[in-house]
Parts: sequence; C-alpha cells; structure tokens
Amino acid sequence: MYFLRQLRKAKLPAQMLVQFYTAIIESILTSSVTVWFAGATVRDKQRLQRIVRSAEEVIGRSLPSLQNLYVARARGRAGRITADPSHPAHGLFQPLPSGRRLRSIRTRTSRHKNSFFPSAVGLLNTS
Repeated sequence: MYFLRQLRKAKLPAQMLVQFYTAIIESILTSSVTVWFAGATVRDKQRLQRIVRSAEEVIGRSLPSLQNLYVARARGRAGRITADPSHPAHGLFQPLPSGRRLRSIRTRTSRHKNSFFPSAVGLLNTS
C-alpha cells in the first residue's frame, strides 16, 4: 500500500495505479485463493477486503472484491478440471442425469465442506 500511495503522490494516472494494484497487491492477496478462501473465517475475509477498500480510496476507482475474484477463479479452475478427463479430480464433478447440474459432494465435516471441491461444485451449480 505504501508504494501505491507513493505512485499516487507522483500523479500517475488512475489506470496505471489499477495496473500496479492488480500486478502487485491483488496477486499477493489472491495467491492460491481457490484453496483457502472457502475455508477462511468471516473475520479473515473482512480484514483482507479492508485492504481492497483502502486501495480503492487511494486509486479513486472501484476494484473487484475478493469474493468476486474467488468466484471467477474457482469457476475457471473447476471448468478446466471438468474439461480434462485425465485430471485426478475429474470424477468429483459428475453430472446428474438431467445434465444441467453436478452431483453435490457429500461431506461429514465442515472442514471438508469448506474445501475447494464441494464449494466449486456449488458454484458451478449456481451459475
């Protein structure tokens, strides 16, 4: 955030500030987001979203929320898994007989429920 503020003080255009944010700050915030976001606590998500909001104030433009980034990346990763029959997790994304939705993954613990595969199936079913 310090460097983003310094770039704003140097009067860089907002588009360049957004590019810097995307390349540096967002990449750090969302590293392996598909793995950890579904299992993160609400408090952790709020703390990370606070960083995004402060970057929005510095830049003066709205930025995508962490939730939106997670949804887009999780759907993309799940789409690549379903498209590749040789992927080890391809069998977890089984379509129902109707072919419109995927079979939900049965879970016994909240830790497993909040992992990538059950949440990705839920995201694909809601789209």
